Amino acid sequence: MVKLDHAPPPTSTKEGGGLRRDVGLIGLMWASVGSIIGSGWLYGAKEAVVVAGPAAIISWVIGALAIILLALVHAELGGMFPVAGGTARYPHYAFGGVAGMSFGWFSWLQAATVAPIEVEAMIGYAQHWKWAASLQHTDGTLSTSGFTVAVLLMALFVGVNFFGVRALAHTNSAATWWKIAVPLAAIFVIAAGNFHTANFTSEGFAPFGAKGILGAISTSGIIFALLGFEQAIQLAGESRNPKRDLPRATLGSVVIGAVIYVLLQVVFIVALPHSSFAHGWNKLDFPGISGPWAGLATMVGLGWLGFVLYADAIISPGGTGLIYTTATSRVSYGLAKNGYAPKLFAETDKRGVPWFGLIISFVTGVICFLPFPSWHELVGFITSASVLMYAGAPLAYGVFADRLPNLERPYRLPAGKIVSPLSFVVANFIIYWAGWDTLWRLGCAILIGYVLLGSYAWYAIRKNLPDAPRLDFRAAQWLPVYLLGLGGISWLGGFGGNGTLPLWWDMLVIAVFSLAIYYWAKATASSSEEIERSIEEVVVTDAPAH
Repeated sequence: MVKLDHAPPPTSTKEGGGLRRDVGLIGLMWASVGSIIGSGWLYGAKEAVVVAGPAAIISWVIGALAIILLALVHAELGGMFPVAGGTARYPHYAFGGVAGMSFGWFSWLQAATVAPIEVEAMIGYAQHWKWAASLQHTDGTLSTSGFTVAVLLMALFVGVNFFGVRALAHTNSAATWWKIAVPLAAIFVIAAGNFHTANFTSEGFAPFGAKGILGAISTSGIIFALLGFEQAIQLAGESRNPKRDLPRATLGSVVIGAVIYVLLQVVFIVALPHSSFAHGWNKLDFPGISGPWAGLATMVGLGWLGFVLYADAIISPGGTGLIYTTATSRVSYGLAKNGYAPKLFAETDKRGVPWFGLIISFVTGVICFLPFPSWHELVGFITSASVLMYAGAPLAYGVFADRLPNLERPYRLPAGKIVSPLSFVVANFIIYWAGWDTLWRLGCAILIGYVLLGSYAWYAIRKNLPDAPRLDFRAAQWLPVYLLGLGGISWLGGFGGNGTLPLWWDMLVIAVFSLAIYYWAKATASSSEEIERSIEEVVVTDAPAH
């Protein structure tokens, strides 16, 4: 039986050819917390209350519980398989090439689009200063000067990453201390003199009903804000002690983020003057609402805090963009290791940095600045892509629990055989709540991925290249049914669809469909021998040079 106990001590390589294990527990946890506390905290509370009213607090709690379920599954898998780009690899082990390629693309798509969105958020908040007023047009799109600034910011993210993962960890840790301190300061300082409990009920606690509460989870930035715990998983191949530190970093980051975001939502609601929402929460308006927290602080007489928050609107998204630039290169590294992308993506420089993946990350970010809409309109898309990526972990977990019950597990999830299918159902709820208008666009992006990665796989197999992937269609026979079925239910549902499926009945259909896919996938997964062969290949190819 394979045991992944090959992680070496934190030695470094002087030559290119392997990742360096330079990151400890704090570096891993702060990588995730630094991703969770990004532009989501600057906009999430305002966007959620507009969609759900004060019941947005319930939306945050549901969202946090959903992410915790997924994080628990990832914590066990991360300890079992401490490899770079882990979220892109678990389905590869469990279901072979086709599923691995698919979930690898979902993972890369999610990671690659976050950094440019954080840059958009930085530029959007900067409109408060006169010198930055020309960076955006009135519709929120970038002007020529704004595009130039955006490209320079992406180049800065990539430049820091080229100094290596140790420099990245130190840079991100410093930024993350600030990113935690500022939201906490906003919570306590604003609440101290502005706590109007009547705001919870004066215009109705849940004016938009259950649909508003559920829709806010995916479309207003709640899940988007809580995303990021997987960054510790992506850096598993560079952890000093992955078996001990990965579960702690993963779960710890989710708890820290969830507590901060729920408190932020409560304080945002109680601090608002009634006049700002007297005509309904969906018509919320006050001076400076384009930068909600900074505008609120200024409105209640805390101008100094407003200034700090405008500064934080540069630092927090910047830190998140920095770490997601890292993640993008590590996911492409994992794709190349699995044979889905050219080996050039797996090459590292003398600092152990996947240099070509970083360059492609930069190019992708620049492309994203051209056609993509505002931060607000992209939240649902990124949320759906992210959760679709996360959904591969519960599926893989179910397979490993059956096929590899004796594989060493530094962290063993209690009641894992119940939590795993439940987390898959919850993941599909979140995807469904994003709405049909988002999901058909996501479907187009998925097709692009199949064209790109499928073309390389076809070329590698035809040329009989040594890194040609083994595409196992039998083990992934459930995948097209899953993707098309989820889209079909969305089209029939009430979240942007034609409304054929009424509320709650649609949820029942999603739950039954999800469980059917879960157990179908588990029944047709790769054999124990095939899974162990894939793991052994990673042990050999990922072992850092000494």
